[in-house]
Amino acid sequence: MTISLTGQQRKHLRGMAHAFKPVVLIGARGFTEAVADTLNEALRDHELVKVKFNDNKAKDFKLKTIAALEDATGAAMVGMIGHVAIFFRPHPEPEKRKIVLPMG
Repeated sequence: MTISLTGQQRKHLRGMAHAFKPVVLIGARGFTEAVADTLNEALRDHELVKVKFNDNKAKDFKLKTIAALEDATGAAMVGMIGHVAIFFRPHPEPEKRKIVLPMG
């Protein structure tokens, strides 16, 4: 299940991710189990992750891949700038969470 975020929370997360480098790269094949596993691991470690589309940059391809990644990881896509998508998923253990979202 994908988490739901308010517009203010999405904006906050996009601002936090601004200086980040992409951690996960998407190739021509798009969504694969290996990509989902890599994103899951990165989200567990960092909570907020950038994903870059390297090969196929068609809008419908990106949207399908993003939807599949959201379903596979339970993360929410909080924004997309060019060919880079930003995903967020809080750590499952509340005491290990690094990111505090603004209320509202």
